[in-house]
Amino acid sequence: MPASIFFFKADVAFRFQGKSKIPNWILKVVKREGGKLASLNIVFCSDKYLLNINRQFLKHDYLTDIITFDYPGDGITGEIYISTDRVLENSASLSIPFEQELRRVIIHGVLHLLGYKDKTASQKKVIRKKEDECLALFR
Repeated sequence: MPASIFFFKADVAFRFQGKSKIPNWILKVVKREGGKLASLNIVFCSDKYLLNINRQFLKHDYLTDIITFDYPGDGITGEIYISTDRVLENSASLSIPFEQELRRVIIHGVLHLLGYKDKTASQKKVIRKKEDECLALFR
């Protein structure tokens, strides 16, 4: 079965440059990491929407830019929820283009699905380095 990557908007309306290149890039990263992608939904939403998910499913009461859900199946199957509000704020505070920060957040979620963690300082260092490597593959 070929991999399926779908984009959804929950409660936001926005467009971003390079969207058509994202699926092939994700597939390249997954393959390079030795994984097999089955199905991935990427859902763009607001801070409020993602905060509700964070409270309901993770019992966390704070804003975040991304939440990733990994589902069982043959190959990588998951959902990535991204707050476009957080991505916009992060891109402004980092003085980088919105699309660049959005790609970082997307690939961060994919890396979680590939098994990378970010709970400890050493894990954060590893995943950040991997994000940089993956961003360099985006064409």
